[in-house]
Amino acid sequence: MTAYRRIFEAVFPPPSEASQPTPKATPVLGSAGFEGFSEASFIIDWNTQDNATEQMQWERAWHIATTFLSLPSEGLPPTDSDDDLDRLDGKWQKPCTREIKAAIKYLVSPESQGASIRRHQQEHSLLHWYFEEAGLRHFVQYVRPQILKRLEKGNFAQAISSLVAYLERAYTIYLHNLHFYVLPLCPGPSEEHKKSFMFKLTSLFTYSLPQQRINDILGEFLRRRAEAALEAQTILSNTEQRDLGEHTRVVLWKLQENGLGDSRLQKILAEVMSDMLSKHIRRTYAGEWKSQSNVTTKLRYWVENRFARFIVEVMSILSATDARFKTRTEMMLSDVERWQEIAISRLGILRTEELFDVIVAWKKDSKGAVEDLKRYVTTTAARTHLTNSFSEVLGHRLLQPGAATTAILQIYISIIRAFAILDPKGVLLDRVARPIRRYLRDRDDTVAIVVSSLLADSKDPSPGPDVLSELADEMENSDDVSAQEDDDADLDFEDMEWMPDPVDAGPDYRNSKRLDVIGSLISLFETKDIFVKEFQQILGERLLRNEQNFEKEIRVLELLKVRFGEASLQACEVMLRDILDSRRVDTMIRNDQNLVMSTKSEPYAEVHARILSHLFWPSLHDESFSIPPEISAIQARYEKGFETLKESRKLTWLNVLGQVTVHLEFEDRSITEVVQTWQASVIYAFQDDDPDGMTEDGQPVIKTVAQLISELSMSESYVRNGLTFWVGKLVLHPSSSSPDTYHVLETLPSSAQRTASGSATTLLTAAAAADAATSAPAPAVRSEEEIMKEKMEVFWQFVVGMLTNQGAMPLTRIVMMLKVVVPGGFPFGNEELKQFLEGRVREGRLEVVGGSYRIKT
Repeated sequence: MTAYRRIFEAVFPPPSEASQPTPKATPVLGSAGFEGFSEASFIIDWNTQDNATEQMQWERAWHIATTFLSLPSEGLPPTDSDDDLDRLDGKWQKPCTREIKAAIKYLVSPESQGASIRRHQQEHSLLHWYFEEAGLRHFVQYVRPQILKRLEKGNFAQAISSLVAYLERAYTIYLHNLHFYVLPLCPGPSEEHKKSFMFKLTSLFTYSLPQQRINDILGEFLRRRAEAALEAQTILSNTEQRDLGEHTRVVLWKLQENGLGDSRLQKILAEVMSDMLSKHIRRTYAGEWKSQSNVTTKLRYWVENRFARFIVEVMSILSATDARFKTRTEMMLSDVERWQEIAISRLGILRTEELFDVIVAWKKDSKGAVEDLKRYVTTTAARTHLTNSFSEVLGHRLLQPGAATTAILQIYISIIRAFAILDPKGVLLDRVARPIRRYLRDRDDTVAIVVSSLLADSKDPSPGPDVLSELADEMENSDDVSAQEDDDADLDFEDMEWMPDPVDAGPDYRNSKRLDVIGSLISLFETKDIFVKEFQQILGERLLRNEQNFEKEIRVLELLKVRFGEASLQACEVMLRDILDSRRVDTMIRNDQNLVMSTKSEPYAEVHARILSHLFWPSLHDESFSIPPEISAIQARYEKGFETLKESRKLTWLNVLGQVTVHLEFEDRSITEVVQTWQASVIYAFQDDDPDGMTEDGQPVIKTVAQLISELSMSESYVRNGLTFWVGKLVLHPSSSSPDTYHVLETLPSSAQRTASGSATTLLTAAAAADAATSAPAPAVRSEEEIMKEKMEVFWQFVVGMLTNQGAMPLTRIVMMLKVVVPGGFPFGNEELKQFLEGRVREGRLEVVGGSYRIKT
């Protein structure tokens, strides 16, 4: 009975011993307790067949081993402590006795019957228990809060130091007993067990700590170190490089050793270096656009000697602790060219963002930026990105109603020149120019500005707001207009340098072999009629000026004849020939009629005429008014001479288009001015029979606006223009007592009189304002608006008749009726007629009721 009782108590101890993890004494082991454990008293029976005895032996060994390997229920010592871990109160590294070694050996040795029985039961694995003790209990409950506290309060430098120190100390403590007392007794290679334990512990560290915060800290650390190494003013020597990177290597080494390296550190390094590369390019090369750019050369040198060296240095630290990275380091040393290409791509992205500003500053020598960009647009993706991005910028920065047409044309010219360097084939220009060309076609003043600029004088210091001086320079410096490209240039089988169109060219792409700014502007419009008509209008204005040299006009005309054909510009050619032939005809007629003024004769009126073929000229102003009788007599003699020279042809004088050189004599001064004919007629009307310009009672001649209109048969607008002009020249002076009354200023006030009377100052101010108002020459060619207004006056009679007979009518019905009743059809649309009728409503001649127009009664 005694033997059975002993067996029962070994399995189910008495109540007094139930609180102990294992019995204090085991008869089989021959010991009264573990306090006086000795190797002789702790004898392991490796071959016992008694299950109860084996179970008690296993539990006692488990109790001894786990008690020894268990960690204190407190956090790690402060990381700034200088005490050696072996002397920290004996809590973290305990002395190991033979009995403890024997117990550990019994639990892990394959020779142990208990270990053999439980080899497939993980809950009886001492290594598994120790991982849960060290990682899941101690680290999670005590060490992790310490690390989180330091990460939240400290800056990045303190945070990364504390993180490395705590992890390093935790690894040291957790691995000490495992490495020295457990792993040597485990079956198989101890390194395999250690790697497995390290892997699980590292995974625990990685996923139990806040990854984003750690990534931010590591990223900031690498960023600060990279800035110190990459943004130095000079290339560092090997010694300086080692001194600068010593702390970096130490920190990276410890991070790698403590499990925070590997793919995490590589990813952070890649993000930091990518960001550093972009920041360096933008900080160093933004706005550096000078021609003959060496930016790419400097950038390649920087990547090779600084950027690549820093990356290789960091990766060499990782490779020193992990053999998987050794081959990668060797590959990176040969990848400098790839990094250089990445840098060139980043530079290309920067230049793409700056391209609009580069185009605006083209005159200030920004060609270097385009040279840099040319090295970027070597792939289809890069070319697409460039055109899409630039077109978007053009849409919201240039093609806006507030932008002047001259500014848009100026930038368009710069775009043509820049993209000719960027892509000589013209594919990129074809893409980005389409929205600009479409927008310019919708602007009413585009054609007028282009034609005026082509005919402008490139040496004029003040060409005016609607003239592109650069286009005038281009016209002066352009090649011979006869050397234009043929439409069938692509079919030239003798061209040994022929190349096919680029693969990304559009279906309507046309290759251009040379830079042709003028051709691009002339071809803005799909139909040539618009351009030819505008050119005819402006050419007529220029030809009717008092000029002798028309080389510019001839050159532009020849250029347009090559592009549009001679038939389209026949009228312009006739206009130019009329002016040139007029000189010869004028000389012949004046000699024939003895109209040439002799130097010995007294001064009298002299007339020169320009004879125009009215069928080929645009609509000209033909307002009539009375001219001095001396001029009328000379014109009659001139007509007789012309009819003698040109039989069956007759002259019709357009007096309003002429110019007169007027010489005026006063008591204290004389004035000579080149004026318009109506201005000369107005001042001639103030001349009296008295040579002194006085009336019979000795008073200066006084005229009113109504008298001048009646005497000269001239419109009020021309009369007032002439009066205002002569007021500006201090020839006439308006009466202060009677409105619309003027008299001649025979003498100007003296300086003393000006000082005494403030009216002289008022007189001079009014004269200056009048001179400024009438200084611009009147146009000879009638504008489209004037022609439309004149035609509308004719159609107005039809509208009045329809509204009188049929009552109120809506706009659409009025237009329909006009198209039926007007001979030749109604040439205007709804918008033009609506604008005209609204003017009549404002004048009080029509009214709108329910959307219909009717005569106002």
